[in-house]
Amino acid sequence: MDRELNEEELQDLFAWIDKIPLSRPKRHITRDFSDAVMAAEVVKHFFPKLVDLHNYVPASSTQQKLSNWKLLNRKVFSKLNFHVPEETLKKITLSTAGAVVPVLSALREKIDKKLEDTNNNMLVKVEHAVKFYSAMDPTFQQILKEKEKAIMSLMETLEVKSTCTHP
Repeated sequence: MDRELNEEELQDLFAWIDKIPLSRPKRHITRDFSDAVMAAEVVKHFFPKLVDLHNYVPASSTQQKLSNWKLLNRKVFSKLNFHVPEETLKKITLSTAGAVVPVLSALREKIDKKLEDTNNNMLVKVEHAVKFYSAMDPTFQQILKEKEKAIMSLMETLEVKSTCTHP
């Protein structure tokens, strides 16, 4: 999170964020993300069950902003194997220039990793099911093959959507 992004990486990150529907327009990234609400919305976009948005109150007070970020760190980021140090959180809540960008970049990497792991787990389950059911009668095997094709097609669709939102 301490690494500074080059111009291309920065533009790529902003383009990625622009593709995510957020509750407020993005005007100044340092201020927009200072209360953690939009960061929670970013995670919610990819993992709807991971975030309860009603827990994150739009705020202008530093204390409420910090409270939102700490909650996000504890309840959500931890499930992505991600943690933002308190000193960084304080800088973000004070809208310190450059503080939130590396965090958003690292968050994007964690989201990508979790999406990839989820897709790999689905593939393993399909492979286990195929092995298990392969000993069954031919009619059932045909039905299973059709279902497997449908699952693979859906996974490809997920990959395409993921690629569209993560160039």
